[in-house]
Amino acid sequence: MLYGRAGEQAAIAGLLAGAVEGRSGALVLRGEPGIGKSALLEYAAERAGADFEVLRASGVESEADLPFAGLHLLLGPALPLLPGLPAPQRRALEAAFGLAEPGGPGDRLLGGLGTLGLLAELSATRPLLCLVDDAHWLDHSSAEALLLAARRLGREGVVLLFAARDGQDSFVAAGLPELRLAPLDPSAAAELLAAHSAPGGAGLRYRVLAEAQGNPLALTELPAALADGHPYRAGELPLTGRLGQAFQGQLERLPEPTRTLLLVAAAEQSGVLATVLRAAETLGVGTVHLSPAEQAGLLRRTPDGRYTLRHPLLRAAILHAAPLERTMAAHRALGAVLRANGELDSGSWQLALAATGPDAELAEALEGVARRAVARGGHAGAAAAYERAAQLAPDRGAVTRCLVLAAESALDAAEAERARGLAERGAELAEEPFTLAVLDWVRATAAFWRGGYPQAHRLLLGAAERGIEAPLAARLLLQAFHTAWYLGEEQVGAVLDRLAALELPAADPLAPLVEYLLASAGPAVGRSAPPARPVLEVVAAARAAGVDSPRELVQLCGATLIPGRDAETFALAEELIAEARSAGAVGLLPTLLFFRAEAELFHGRHRDAELAAAEGAALARDTAQPQWVGQLAALEAYLAALRGDGELVARRVGEALADEATAWGAPAAGSSWSQWALAVHDLGQGRVAEVVERLEPHTAGRYRHHVSAIRTVPDLVEAAVRLGRPERAEAAFARFASWSQRIGEPHWTRALVLRCQALLGPPELAESGYLAALELHAAADRPFELARTNLLFGEWLRRDRRKSEARSRLRAALEVFERLGAAPWAERARAELGAAGSAAPVAAPAGPLAGLTPQEEQIARLAAKGLSNREIAAQLFLSPRTVGHHLYKAYPKLGIASRAELAELV
Repeated sequence: MLYGRAGEQAAIAGLLAGAVEGRSGALVLRGEPGIGKSALLEYAAERAGADFEVLRASGVESEADLPFAGLHLLLGPALPLLPGLPAPQRRALEAAFGLAEPGGPGDRLLGGLGTLGLLAELSATRPLLCLVDDAHWLDHSSAEALLLAARRLGREGVVLLFAARDGQDSFVAAGLPELRLAPLDPSAAAELLAAHSAPGGAGLRYRVLAEAQGNPLALTELPAALADGHPYRAGELPLTGRLGQAFQGQLERLPEPTRTLLLVAAAEQSGVLATVLRAAETLGVGTVHLSPAEQAGLLRRTPDGRYTLRHPLLRAAILHAAPLERTMAAHRALGAVLRANGELDSGSWQLALAATGPDAELAEALEGVARRAVARGGHAGAAAAYERAAQLAPDRGAVTRCLVLAAESALDAAEAERARGLAERGAELAEEPFTLAVLDWVRATAAFWRGGYPQAHRLLLGAAERGIEAPLAARLLLQAFHTAWYLGEEQVGAVLDRLAALELPAADPLAPLVEYLLASAGPAVGRSAPPARPVLEVVAAARAAGVDSPRELVQLCGATLIPGRDAETFALAEELIAEARSAGAVGLLPTLLFFRAEAELFHGRHRDAELAAAEGAALARDTAQPQWVGQLAALEAYLAALRGDGELVARRVGEALADEATAWGAPAAGSSWSQWALAVHDLGQGRVAEVVERLEPHTAGRYRHHVSAIRTVPDLVEAAVRLGRPERAEAAFARFASWSQRIGEPHWTRALVLRCQALLGPPELAESGYLAALELHAAADRPFELARTNLLFGEWLRRDRRKSEARSRLRAALEVFERLGAAPWAERARAELGAAGSAAPVAAPAGPLAGLTPQEEQIARLAAKGLSNREIAAQLFLSPRTVGHHLYKAYPKLGIASRAELAELV
């Protein structure tokens, strides 16, 4: 029976009830040791009963550096279901669990997608409850996989419950609901004490209640300690220390051999009784000495040959009470037994815990542990193994090598602060220019992820100057281009100059990429360059030279936008997205979907842009990529501004700028798009003064080279003219017109230049400017800009008292605005039609998929192409049951009942 936990029990019961109805959910229970987290997990298991499949796992402190140890424990019963997963996810989990030879360095995110797939498979016949205790001790790879799966759960009927201590940074469950367990109120505490302790005097009860402070474990453990007269410093220790004292009193009453056996158990932790008994035997302790611990209730055997200690604080008390020499002897005994049993990684870690000085053989063994962890995708575990190997390595060179490898592994695990610290330690020892450059790169990447663009830029430029070979310098400078992009035109130009000066071999895989970047970005910052080749030709050349990963080509998507080659951006993004989906490279998709969404938007395909941005933003949140969360949130804000959804604009801009107030003095990644989104929203609402105040500095500042700053100039021109202050847009327009010329004046930019000239120039030239712009728009396949020019021309014609001509232009604009869902512009066109003496036509019917959410529409489109639920799930990194649920919701909205009808409708 639980006391005083009705609210927590109700929350768990609600999750279980939802799972019975097919809804998935997750919850993190947090609190101090002994507060009742484990008891609530037991309550959940009892409440689920036989109606649920129940899986359990616990984090083990000694296994915190063994990749996927916790996940393997949880998902062991699901391993027969691995063949049903998409191939990349299946291979990732097979490698993680040691069921197959790795094919190369593992992707740290694929394990999470595979976990999601296995949970969905397990819940196919009945709801699934997963209980993870001591989550703060989960190894990094297991925690990351489970959290990614938890964030992407939908309609599988899965409940994930985690129990974690307060103040443990090792289990940060961003995006999941949390329930913090408070101490029991006095009434519940008194009930619990009365139910679980022997009768005693009132004075003892009052003292226990005062000392326990509402902690259930203290209420059950302190009475015996106080009644036995064990030395106890009441007010001098925190509660956990007092509980440790209580456990020590129980330990002191045990025979010495039993305490030794418990010490081995506390050092082993994973719960395998046979391992503990074999190690204890080497220390002269036999199985017979287990009985006193069992009789005292300190250790319990389970039918499957495992054991559990009464509480994690008991383990801490055992280790604290033992002399250091005995603890190290226990670790050595365990290490020998585990190695003899073929468990090389666990055995090496146990021996490392007993090492007191340099040990070349053990350092080499730990390097092997790290290499195997990398191959399984356990980069955090690899970082720990390399770091411990560095502590045991016998010479400076070996120490440096291990620190470099540890820093790189920490970076691969997305542990930026840890990577920075390791790189700084390595830099104090390193002497070779190449090694120093690699460590600079690690520190720069860590700084970039934290928003430290200036520091990252300085480190990358410094690394490129260390006298290293041109190919590595080129790689560093390509990354420095990215950091420079957030610092200003001057920095971008300086990086391009240095790239141009590199003597890069023509056969180097990066040569085509460098050549394209110089040609595409140079003109935007005042550098002359020959016209860039079509980007797909550049990609083909790079692949022929040895580039075999979409990751190396992502930067080209952004580079194609700089000279306005939006169709090429779309084509390349589509190609790389298909490759990333096929390979399961989910970490790349937020970036690629951002570029695809931009290309869709610039071509006037607003709904397609919304779908790409929504998917990218969800993936960025689920995979913890804050830079792309900001970028995609800002792009979503712009799309919401086009629809006139002011509430969503404010919400998404707030998300995009959440990290803007940093100590680095650089803007948030989504700052430029956020400014444009706010300006477009103001423009749609007729607040032209606010538009000018926002965009005039935005288009003239150090970020004026950004795509979302260059392309906002036509909005500034329109707002300044409507405000009666055209001169406030003239400088920005001159730069825009110059940029259009430098990139070869494609139809779409030339049309915008003509539209701006019609607005800014003398009235007698306006009509010819509008007509010329409309002719170019017709060949540019950008319906939104065509409609805006028609709207402006129609307004000009109405003011010129040519109402009949105005009406045709305004009707054409209105039709496009309504089709694209650009409500503010549609309303403006309707108002102008009324002023021109014509009632606005009846609104065109919405498209066949109107009314669906972005995810429903994306799934419906794929289903209409003939893809099965399982194939759609593999593409979108969802579970098949979630896909089925979205289709189930979509069909009634569309008035259909089958896939065949869906295909006809779409």
